[in-house]
Amino acid sequence: MLLFNKKQYKSKSLEEIINLAQHDDLDAVEELVKRNQENIYASFYYLSNSCEDILDLTQEALLKMAKNIKKLKEPSKFKAWLNQIVTRLFYDYIRSKNRKLQTVPIDKKDDEEHDRFNVADVPCNECTPEESSLNSELHCIIERSIHKLPDSFRLAIVLREFQGLSYEEIAQITNTNVGTVKSRIARARNKLQEDLKEYIA
Repeated sequence: MLLFNKKQYKSKSLEEIINLAQHDDLDAVEELVKRNQENIYASFYYLSNSCEDILDLTQEALLKMAKNIKKLKEPSKFKAWLNQIVTRLFYDYIRSKNRKLQTVPIDKKDDEEHDRFNVADVPCNECTPEESSLNSELHCIIERSIHKLPDSFRLAIVLREFQGLSYEEIAQITNTNVGTVKSRIARARNKLQEDLKEYIA
């Protein structure tokens, strides 16, 4: 087995790192964890409002990723595969809290493109103190707004806006159809826009 200096792993592509990890390269597994821990934490940050649970869920997801990396047959689908782990843990988390997944009947159609709102696009580069204060307040409002969404909406918007998954990938992960995913995301965006209308006008 080839041995690399740890610094060399940083310059390798994701697929190269995955391939090495699948061949029992522990340094590659460590690099994979480093590359994904913040992203996983961010997902659970918006899916759960308990700091302790967020840390536990993140740790468990990283452990499952490391343990099961050999089962990933197509490295190009790593992101969707990893988010499937996150989603299953989220469902388990809901069940452990002795409650059902919160859903809202989809009884109306929304113009998704007209109501598009990307919660990841909050400007924060070289802010003035006043702008920094506003952005901090805006971030808190976004966080609260996302946590108020029904579980199914919250999961869909996190997978789409924060993880960048396609509607098809989200439908597969959540075991729903693409139309349902699009409707949930559109309605979630509408709800977020309503809460943020005075800040994004």
